[in-house]
Amino acid sequence: MTKPRLWITRRLSDATLARAAHDYDVVINHADTPGTAAELIAASAEFDAIIPCHSEHFSADVVAQFADRLRIVANHSVGVDHCDLSALKARGIVVTNTPDVLSDATAELAMLLMLGAARHAVAGDRIVRTGAWDSWSPAFMVGKQVTGARLGIIGMGRVGRAFAAKARGFDMDVHYYNRTALPDDQALGATYHDSVESLLAVSDFLSLHCPATPDTTNLMDADRFALLPKGAVIVNTARGALVDEDALIAALDSGHVAAAGLDCFQVEPGGNPAFAKYDNVFMLPHIGSATRKTRDAMGFRALDNLDAFFAGNTPQDTL
Repeated sequence: MTKPRLWITRRLSDATLARAAHDYDVVINHADTPGTAAELIAASAEFDAIIPCHSEHFSADVVAQFADRLRIVANHSVGVDHCDLSALKARGIVVTNTPDVLSDATAELAMLLMLGAARHAVAGDRIVRTGAWDSWSPAFMVGKQVTGARLGIIGMGRVGRAFAAKARGFDMDVHYYNRTALPDDQALGATYHDSVESLLAVSDFLSLHCPATPDTTNLMDADRFALLPKGAVIVNTARGALVDEDALIAALDSGHVAAAGLDCFQVEPGGNPAFAKYDNVFMLPHIGSATRKTRDAMGFRALDNLDAFFAGNTPQDTL
């Protein structure tokens, strides 16, 4: 029996690539560079399936030029804002993602960013690393305490709930905004707010865990930053599009926002060079899911979806 032909657009984990090579006629982009529009269009005539990452963009214009061979796009990601789902569906192309398996890794990173931003990790590391640590006093590098503080979470999906669980280990008072209130067995005592504005007013710490959509683009703008308590800390491990970066810089300059922990930016790769001068901005290069365990799990989840599809079943993670 002829194996389905599969293009893997980026360098995935070794275990994922080995399994893919066993089960599929696979072509791997070992150069590990983002797939271009032209490459995606060409691939639609050469492959039955693609496993892309968030770096490949399936816009309506690109999808309109696809050949008829491509049958499934099995994303190696949870977010699918790089895919025009309507355009793909109109072409009869199934789209899947990899939920659940990266929730804990991303929540861990959110905790790292929250703690690092609150406790001057950037400035402290620089002072020690450069040999500038030559004094101490009770007023030296005093930060914001996490334990017992009020935490606001926007988006209580899988990652938001995983982060809330970890925050409870710091005895944080968890509040959240979601499209709907969670059942008690998922909320676990967290306080529901039926508007973002209500949540912001009580958020000494704010962590973003919602998807990027037209409705959430620049969700945190100047007006909403102003609703936070003075001295709040904001964390974003979701998508860069959620934050108006100019508005965040203005809030940092005024001191209304004390610090930020950012794993996502409006421009990726690269980030925003304007943040570089701020010691109170702790930044990482979009690595929320970057653990060996999670990368293997994401790759295997994408392959599980392909296996189900080519067996004639509906993949578990069909969008």
